[in-house]
Amino acid sequence: MDNWRKSSYSGGGDGNECVEIANSRTHVSIRDSKAPTRATLTLPTPTFTTFINALKNTPITR
Repeated sequence: MDNWRKSSYSGGGDGNECVEIANSRTHVSIRDSKAPTRATLTLPTPTFTTFINALKNTPITR
């Protein structure tokens, strides 16, 4: 995939917590913008949607 863009959920502030996403008709890929040549997670689009919905419904603890 070559249509990488910063995710709108990359965090606030100076943007140091950035992930990039790219999508095709059937899959969505996620990578760390600081290390784009390292590992990439690629999921079928319905699985990615389920993943994002689960993250939205999970409380953040620090």
